[in-house]
Amino acid sequence: MSANKPINLGDPYQTALLIIDVQHGLFNKSTPIYQADNLIQNILALVDKAHQSDTPIVYIQHNDDKYLIKDSLNWQLHPRLQPKPQDLHVFKEHGNAFEQTNLGDLLAAANVGRIVIAGLVTHGCVKSTCLGGLKEGYQVVLAGDTHSSFSKAAPVLIDKWNKLLAEKGVIVKTTSEISFLKELK
Repeated sequence: MSANKPINLGDPYQTALLIIDVQHGLFNKSTPIYQADNLIQNILALVDKAHQSDTPIVYIQHNDDKYLIKDSLNWQLHPRLQPKPQDLHVFKEHGNAFEQTNLGDLLAAANVGRIVIAGLVTHGCVKSTCLGGLKEGYQVVLAGDTHSSFSKAAPVLIDKWNKLLAEKGVIVKTTSEISFLKELK
């Protein structure tokens, strides 16, 4: 990013929902995703709200050459996630979904100024994308009950990162508190 490039000139009333790395293989680790059923239910609730308000949804999938190999079963979205044709997809190789992807371009094309983030894993790609979104100038909302990990310390990590990200400027809300209406939240 050049020093003269304007930082996010998107409409602060226009929101996009980012669903990060909710991929089949992450649900098959030896340590299960903490509260996996609640996580999926909350994500589906956000997706439903977003679709009802014509809010863009971006499904983000991590690629690597070990476990989440592109087009493999592990790489596929969780089977309960059923993107609609209008939903967008971004494939990434770094924790921050803005790094070396077209995510910024997709959001700019939709005039997005605010992003809502949910997904996996709390202390990895969720954290990195929240911080990346702030750096790019977005208003960042983290669905605080809609991210998790496959760590035994997941409850502690979720609480820790909800607090630390809030201190950095991320707005942390519960799924029920998040609205996609065209007003600042």
